[in-house]
Amino acid sequence: MSRHFAGGGRPAYSYIGADGGGFGGAVKTLLIANVAVFALQLLDGFASGGMLTASFGLRPADVTGRLFLWQLATYIFLHADFIHILFNMFMLWMFGRELEYAWGRSEFYRFFFVCGVGAGVLTVLTSWSSPVITIGASGAIYGILLAYGLTFPTRIILVWGILPVRALNLALILIGIAFLMSFRSAGGGVAHVAHLGGALFGYLYLRAGGGRKLRFSAGLKDRYEEWRRQRLRRKFEVYYNRKQAERDRDPDDPFRWKN
Repeated sequence: MSRHFAGGGRPAYSYIGADGGGFGGAVKTLLIANVAVFALQLLDGFASGGMLTASFGLRPADVTGRLFLWQLATYIFLHADFIHILFNMFMLWMFGRELEYAWGRSEFYRFFFVCGVGAGVLTVLTSWSSPVITIGASGAIYGILLAYGLTFPTRIILVWGILPVRALNLALILIGIAFLMSFRSAGGGVAHVAHLGGALFGYLYLRAGGGRKLRFSAGLKDRYEEWRRQRLRRKFEVYYNRKQAERDRDPDDPFRWKN
């Protein structure tokens, strides 16, 4: 989810993602980075009343009017409260680790930032001069969710721990909700346009071939390993048959008639 700051005074937020056995290197690094920045936000909140968020959150008016382009990336690592970061990091861990395993660290990093920055770009394009600040990683998370659904479409996800839903269906349902909610002027503080932006840019990136080369290479490796196993099996069969033939030719072989 994302939050907004109206210009002047203490910012008012709008969340990205509030609706909503192991770590790969990229997932682990992103989790640590987000938690570390959140800790800095807490300290900054006591020291300066939120200057860190005001400076590095995504404010469209600053991006278009003052060319604060870094905000298109830095807003991803800022969060509003504990629940906000908890949900986003849980989703990153839950869906991101398998994608990183399938794609590799570098490709996963690339995809994460394409989705996150893309979500920021769409936010700026749809609210060109807005003074409202958007923060949160869920633009990237929605892209990851869509990629997970497309990569593992029949994988079962237990929503709330009890309701089984296929991964692709879950992704489409959440994206559909974000699409419908984006027509509302205020979506309960949730930046649904950022959700759509992350999913849209993630989809376009995958359509352009992102991740496919690595997945193809992984497929080649699997086929090579299968060829090696078949080759070893054939070698063993040849060796076994030759030994069996030698025993059949030797009438004194004590194992000749053994079953």
